[in-house]
Amino acid sequence: MKKYLKPVLWTLLALLVLGQFIRPEKNQSNDQTNHIRTKFPIPEPVESAFEVACYDCHSNYTRYPWYAAVQPVSGWLAGHITNGKKHLNFSELAKRRIAVQNHKMEEIVEVLREGEMPLNSYTWTHRDAVLSDGQKEQIITWAQAAMDSLKAQYPADSLRMPRR
Repeated sequence: MKKYLKPVLWTLLALLVLGQFIRPEKNQSNDQTNHIRTKFPIPEPVESAFEVACYDCHSNYTRYPWYAAVQPVSGWLAGHITNGKKHLNFSELAKRRIAVQNHKMEEIVEVLREGEMPLNSYTWTHRDAVLSDGQKEQIITWAQAAMDSLKAQYPADSLRMPRR
């Protein structure tokens, strides 16, 4: 058994070293043209909470920690960011259909009430991203106000997501 262990370890080490040359594209566009704040003003306390707990995975600009330069961590982070932006991208939300905007606001309320966001895997390394009950309530109040604004501006049927 021992004679096979050495080549396996060397192979793993070589793969780890070679993996360092594979770099996922960084999420750092920071184009604010279609950011949700262009449509709905975001109060400073809510914006601050978004900056520390949401935008890294749910916008077009991520603040990368030092360990993001090491594979396989960089690939894992890139996957999280891609998945997060697929579900909600604050940087692109203002250009989405009104029904989608309304639905995303509903989802923000839901995931905060259920305690599903931010993910534990994120808050383990970003302790400042743990949202207090007060911060969650501020975000929920903002999202509900955004939905109320949409309801006041658009017909009810335009706010519903089409059934699939």
